[in-house]
Amino acid sequence: MAKEISLATVKKHNKADDLWIVIENKVYDVTKFRLEHPGGEDSLVDVAGRDGTKEFIDVGHSLEAREIMKKFYIGDLAAADIKKNSPISRCAHVGLALGAVFLGFALIYVIKRGGGPKQ
Repeated sequence: MAKEISLATVKKHNKADDLWIVIENKVYDVTKFRLEHPGGEDSLVDVAGRDGTKEFIDVGHSLEAREIMKKFYIGDLAAADIKKNSPISRCAHVGLALGAVFLGFALIYVIKRGGGPKQ
């Protein structure tokens, strides 16, 4: 089981030489990554010691970026500090729902046009 880290603890790590951030309720120590960050050190320092999920999503990080993040993962945000029904979580749920609806309509369209597998 992952270590739970409170938001109060994350807030203590808010400087360039001691830099923790929260992304999607996971806590990362990116102190050693700040100088390598393609977006520059300042973009990490701006969200140091807090939840940077919105900024992370707004930039549109790649799958490669998400893979790199795994090296810096140190634990999960404590359950008591996770915001219920935050705008980010609602946005993600709406996006998934819209994607599913779109996929359903596309599948119906293909089937009705006879675009299924040929036998």
